[in-house]
Amino acid sequence: MRTRFSKLLAASSIIPICALAGCTTNTTAEPIEFLHTLPDGQNMVSVSQMVQKWNKEHPASQVKAEKFDAGLDELIKKLELDVKAGTAPCLAMMGYNEIPGVYTKSLVQDVTAQVKQYQKNYSPSVVSMTGVDGKYFGLPTDTGPLVYFYNRSAFARLGIDPPRNIADFRKIGKIAAESGKYVADFEPDESPYWFSAQAMAAGDKWYQIESGKWKVGVDGPGAKRVASLWQGLFVDGAALKLPRWDDTFKKALQQGKLIGTIGGAWEAPLLAADMQETTDKWGIAPLPDLGAGKQTAPDGGSAVVVMKGCKTPDKSVEFANWFNTNVDDLASQGLVVAAKKTPKSDAKVSQFYGGQNVVAAAKEAEDAMVQDAYFIPGYDTVAEAIKRSAGEVADGTAPVAELFSVAQAESVRVLQEMKLPVAER
Repeated sequence: MRTRFSKLLAASSIIPICALAGCTTNTTAEPIEFLHTLPDGQNMVSVSQMVQKWNKEHPASQVKAEKFDAGLDELIKKLELDVKAGTAPCLAMMGYNEIPGVYTKSLVQDVTAQVKQYQKNYSPSVVSMTGVDGKYFGLPTDTGPLVYFYNRSAFARLGIDPPRNIADFRKIGKIAAESGKYVADFEPDESPYWFSAQAMAAGDKWYQIESGKWKVGVDGPGAKRVASLWQGLFVDGAALKLPRWDDTFKKALQQGKLIGTIGGAWEAPLLAADMQETTDKWGIAPLPDLGAGKQTAPDGGSAVVVMKGCKTPDKSVEFANWFNTNVDDLASQGLVVAAKKTPKSDAKVSQFYGGQNVVAAAKEAEDAMVQDAYFIPGYDTVAEAIKRSAGEVADGTAPVAELFSVAQAESVRVLQEMKLPVAER
């Protein structure tokens, strides 16, 4: 999950953890190699500890795990070289947005037959993102459905409720603006996956495969509704334009200036940590209806996929399912788990949200996610174009609608440059 990992992972070398994971046993079988990208931070159950449990329970099917911290672009480069050299791990974690690209490069293995018996353990919306064109390459680990975070205390003082739809959003924005408060923040640095999710939640299918061709629909009716909402919030003086991962964003929250924001459900503990000294209580509400009903879409998320050349796909997929359904341990890593099993709630985080069950709120959003919200090969190039356009929107030199027009044109250009077939609109 590119968005979340890029904020949580510190740059370092690959760290072997097999010794910590208890990989040494009296077995002649080669261990299953697993390259992961989880943070393994303080107070988290580390992947090495999780793998140790598996290895104790499965002496004949050992796993050797390695942590990769050099960034997702470098991860894909490494895997591409490893597959060509025949040295790739059997399993690797990667964002859903990366899967179409590695499929196009023939870096992943079709394990549709193996994963079918486990897919019932996960929400259908996240299962759909682990494959392309009817083929599946692994199992989902986590996801990031968009929700609406709001300052419950400030909203009560203003006499407003979380927005249920676009009209509500504009209405509460005007009321809050009269008191110098903002109910939303336009986030240029999050725009590639933040806006794609909003547009998909508004009813658009950005990318589909039809008759072997890519169909691109980035600037559809949903995108137009989303653009109209944000342009209207700007006109009303109801939205800030602060980068999500800048200190100015945190200060706006701490000062009680920014009282509402759209974000992935995985941001819940991060917001709580940013405002641990504040006395206001926050809440988590569903993403407002953006014109296509009560649904949301993913901002981030990752899967454990089987790499090309893996000689033990059955056992590898078995471990992937065990790992992904180990929900309490994964939740300790700050993930919104993709498995249907519900992890334990963090008492401190729930306290920040006024006693609200944060895990339940995330699961409710996950259940409302659209299906087939995947990306095209080369989306990282499209993402850079979206960021540049979002910067112009933040500067006031371009309308919000232009962001989607740029993304549409760049998507088609990238596919054509990769010599992939593009369907006519």
